[in-house]
Amino acid sequence: MEIQVLENKQEVAKTFSEYFAQLAKTKEKLHVALSGGSTPKIVFDYLAENFGTEIDWNKIYFYWGDERCVPPTDSESNYKMTVDHLLSKISIPDENIFRVLGENDPEEEAVRYGEVLENTLPLEKGIPQFDLVILGMGDDGHTASIFPNSIYLWDSSRNCKVATHPDSGQKRVTITGRIINQAEEVAFLVTGASKKEKVREVIKREGEFNSYPASMVNPTSGKLIWFMDKDAAEKIS
Repeated sequence: MEIQVLENKQEVAKTFSEYFAQLAKTKEKLHVALSGGSTPKIVFDYLAENFGTEIDWNKIYFYWGDERCVPPTDSESNYKMTVDHLLSKISIPDENIFRVLGENDPEEEAVRYGEVLENTLPLEKGIPQFDLVILGMGDDGHTASIFPNSIYLWDSSRNCKVATHPDSGQKRVTITGRIINQAEEVAFLVTGASKKEKVREVIKREGEFNSYPASMVNPTSGKLIWFMDKDAAEKIS
């Protein structure tokens, strides 16, 4: 595990963008699972503004690690957020973008998207393999859309499952642990003081860490990197 603690959210965006641009240079194709949330917005803005013409977007392939079951024009859509903050600002072929169809029946979409991963990603030991999975972590220790009260979804034998938000009851399609831990590299983007307790428990393997899906992120490649601001990382030093 590698931990990078940066001064603030903007520095997280800068450092991650540099990491992403360097990774893109090393690959003929780069298959990436994107995350939703507030931190990726800042990261995507920075990436588009500072690396929009430097990166060869023709070899970047974007997928989503999770998506709310809403239409792609809905303000809660992770896809819409990515369009607004990244995709609309760069030149990337439409055929390189594989969105979760949040407007469709959730169970059917989980099956369909799982098949998309099977058919478009390289397979490693029979499991679709991303070059990079980008993850966030919620205040409750959830990651992707696997929440503490449905942590059993992590160990599903399927590529994607339907998750239910514990408070709103909103349905979401999420990739499962087998996909996340099969990735060549996994990057956490975590900012804000509200995350510091869970960050401490997950990284130090203390307290109730076993009940947090984020603690189950352990790629077989060994390549796990945390990009955090000082507020989120306050309790690990």
